Amino acid sequence: MIITPPAVEDATGHVAEMYAVDLDEDGFVFAHTRAMAVNPEAHAAFMALIRAIVPSIGVHAYEAATLGAAREIGSGHCLLAHGRKSVRTGVVDVSGLASFAGGDDSAFSDSEQAIINYSRRLSSDPASMTDADTQSLRDAGFSDRQIVDITLAAAARNYFSRALLALAVPLDDMPGLDPAVSEALRRAADKDPAVGSTAVL
Repeated sequence: MIITPPAVEDATGHVAEMYAVDLDEDGFVFAHTRAMAVNPEAHAAFMALIRAIVPSIGVHAYEAATLGAAREIGSGHCLLAHGRKSVRTGVVDVSGLASFAGGDDSAFSDSEQAIINYSRRLSSDPASMTDADTQSLRDAGFSDRQIVDITLAAAARNYFSRALLALAVPLDDMPGLDPAVSEALRRAADKDPAVGSTAVL
């Protein structure tokens, strides 16, 4: 990573808050947090966007959109972080997360699988999407506001994940996540995009 993030000992304001979250939770500051700390105002705006999205769709739908987008993009950072969060919040169990890493979404509910597939489409070829894609979310029971917020959740993950990948941010180990599952998620991120797309159709 070419950029030089603010040092932990020099952090103030929102940067200090960003670092404190990682330090309190895991005892170190993740490389992806350090990278985003270069522009703390942008990070704060991103977090405000997420806070505007989650209330209408809930944590389960948000994590499904996030994981679906992250797997399609090949974002190890977001697969590991949100894989752990999804297990901790009861979105999916460890076995289901391992299956997801291999392209099997069956551990998720039908509505969550619809979100994952929609997020995959948005993350791979949004220009080809039609009303049929949106209808798939309608058929899963989501309202207009929820459909928009699911779309925003997947799009927001594209923004964040692609920024980290473009900056070549190092991928840290994820404490508290089963090592075998971590490895499976890393492999999912390393897959050739065409192979990954085929696996989750």
